[in-house]
Amino acid sequence: MVPYYSVTLGDTVFTVPTRYTELVGRGAGAQGMVCDSWGHCVHCADPVYRASGPRRGCAGDSVVRTRHHLYYSVTLGDTVFTVPTRYTELVGRGAGAQGIVCAAYDTVTQQNVAIKKLSRPFQNVTHAKRAYREFKLMKLVNHKNIIGLLNAFTPQRSLEEFQDVYLVMELMDANLCQVIQMDLDHERMSYLLYQMLCGIKHLHLAGIIHRVILGMGYTENVDIWSVGCIMGEMIRGGVLFPGTDHIDQWNKIIEQLGTPSAAFMARLQPTVRNYVENRPRYAGYSFERLFPDILFPSDSNEHNRLKASQARDLLSRMLVIDPERRISVDDALVHPYINVWYDEGEVNAVSATPTSQPRDLLSRMLVIDPERRISVDDALVHPYINVWYDEERCHP
Repeated sequence: MVPYYSVTLGDTVFTVPTRYTELVGRGAGAQGMVCDSWGHCVHCADPVYRASGPRRGCAGDSVVRTRHHLYYSVTLGDTVFTVPTRYTELVGRGAGAQGIVCAAYDTVTQQNVAIKKLSRPFQNVTHAKRAYREFKLMKLVNHKNIIGLLNAFTPQRSLEEFQDVYLVMELMDANLCQVIQMDLDHERMSYLLYQMLCGIKHLHLAGIIHRVILGMGYTENVDIWSVGCIMGEMIRGGVLFPGTDHIDQWNKIIEQLGTPSAAFMARLQPTVRNYVENRPRYAGYSFERLFPDILFPSDSNEHNRLKASQARDLLSRMLVIDPERRISVDDALVHPYINVWYDEGEVNAVSATPTSQPRDLLSRMLVIDPERRISVDDALVHPYINVWYDEERCHP
């Protein structure tokens, strides 16, 4: 026989099995009194919080469901991914400085996703700051040209155990390296550049730019240099300035673009300025020589010649060493090579706020017309809710 014990809560005596502890009164309704408690699964002894309402549990226990059973582990290479059961078909995709990435299928939203396991996020203060920065920045942005954060989780169940952070993001069909190797015509290349510029514009609206480079506090135009390097690589089919280190990189740049002006060098830190001034002076090459017509789409009709000229002009404005003379994101977006794609809603998309998702869900719930009101099933997979979604609990 299961042992019971009694606890008085207010004017009511609760007599419950000993598996339930720490009873706290929650109130009364027309049908009875309610309390919360902590319990233990009688089959696996996992602790589980018991609030009002039924819970589906482990095999052999139809009442208690523990968080432990919502996760499973998969080994991909040398890395163990412990993920919610909603994510299936895990396949390793690669590793970077910040973590390991796999592709997966989300059975709740029915879409392919990328899951990133951050590398040792709490190994030291620097790693922790990087993890926090990545998580924070991804929550700040919401634009179709920036990979979005869909979910975040940890399989650990207590602060003492907490050591892993997983980020769930949109999965791309190809990466930029693969795209660059494609045979791109002017239409595709200009549209890719437009998408990059829209994404960068959105980051700037959210107050996100690159950090200090060469000891200088650069403005948003630092990002334009990166886009120019990508554009040049699209045209040439290879890296523009293939330096072996930052010194060799600088030499490669000035050999092609020329030594920057004295006004620019005067703004450098003394140690950097001394190095630059002691290097041989280079006149650089014209962009017609650096990017001749033969590198552009081979069709020699008048339209393509015009587009090649426009592309070269844009590139010459992006690849300017002095950021104060470099074209801005706004001006690049209205450049003749790009502006055919211009859309105000894409260019000036408003950054996401912490209240945007709950407000959206609420607006869909509070619709007077029941035929237009969001359904229970759709509400369960809404971005504000679906992190908690469990198929067995929602559809027993």
